[in-house]
Amino acid sequence: MESPWKAISDSSRRKILLLLKERDMTPTEISKHFQFSLPAVSIHLRILKNSDLILEQKVGKNRIYSLNKEKALEMMNFFAGMWDYNLKSLKEFLENQKVVKR
Repeated sequence: MESPWKAISDSSRRKILLLLKERDMTPTEISKHFQFSLPAVSIHLRILKNSDLILEQKVGKNRIYSLNKEKALEMMNFFAGMWDYNLKSLKEFLENQKVVKR
């Protein structure tokens, strides 16, 4: 399994994730949003799938891709934890500044 952090380092893959956040899509539907070829889209999809950021479902001849919401939430929680810590630190700093000025 590839690193999801490395997978989202590419702006095209981030855009694919945003598209899949809105709805499930086939590679052909995704490729309409880019200036590059369908094989290039397939490479990005493979990287995202190997990183567990998207899910693939085969329906007849088509492959339908969707956002792996559990993995996306896991990554969001990582950043939320960082921001929460920084906001608490800022709050404590500001509260201490008020006490010092009094």
